[in-house]
Amino acid sequence: QVQLVESGGGLVEPGDSLSLSCAASRNIFDFNAMGWYRQAPGKQRELVASINVGGKTDYADSVKGRFTISRDNAKNTVALQMNTLKPEDTAIYYCYARILQSYTWGPGTQVSVSS
Repeated sequence: QVQLVESGGGLVEPGDSLSLSCAASRNIFDFNAMGWYRQAPGKQRELVASINVGGKTDYADSVKGRFTISRDNAKNTVALQMNTLKPEDTAIYYCYARILQSYTWGPGTQVSVSS
């Protein structure tokens, strides 16, 4: 059993930066991968970024070059640095941890980008 808690969401203007953090209640080396999904109103949940146990990262095309995912193994956290935010980045962002095909989700944190 693991618990994930996200932090760092908020309201920002277009072009601003925001950093999200996901804290896990156990050693993140236990997971095959961790990352972030997001869900905007009226849309399906989509994968934003992931990082596997070896440190390999993957990004949605819409965020490549703007978002960076990283992990801190000592603190059992995964971070998402979001730069040059756009209104279309507005969504609830969910942290996840995966062991094989089993996913655990955090409660989500709201990110709103608006002028």
